[in-house]
Amino acid sequence: MDKENKLENISASFAGVVKIVEASKDSAFRKVNEELIHMYWQVGEYLSEAMKNSGYGDGYIKSLADFFTENYPEIKGFNRRGLYRMKQFYDLYAGTEIVSSLMTQLSYRYRQPPAVPVV
Repeated sequence: MDKENKLENISASFAGVVKIVEASKDSAFRKVNEELIHMYWQVGEYLSEAMKNSGYGDGYIKSLADFFTENYPEIKGFNRRGLYRMKQFYDLYAGTEIVSSLMTQLSYRYRQPPAVPVV
């Protein structure tokens, strides 16, 4: 048996394990994306309620964005634009079932998650 055939046989014999690993990776990525959506939703809800109940305006979100930039520079997506998008995401879909159904339907392979939800 030559080297090429031997490698093909080894690869074929490992196919079952590779399938298990790939399925687990896909499942983990879906769960991570689900958690990101939950986080965007909760942050958006918090910002929406804070601005509604306390009369906070643009200064509140800008201050929060500055706080994240200064204290958590490694966390991306919490700039002024990202925070507004989280609030917009919540405001747009509050009271609908679309968010929970979206989370159960996430099945795409993991790439780099967006810094903010696409609305």
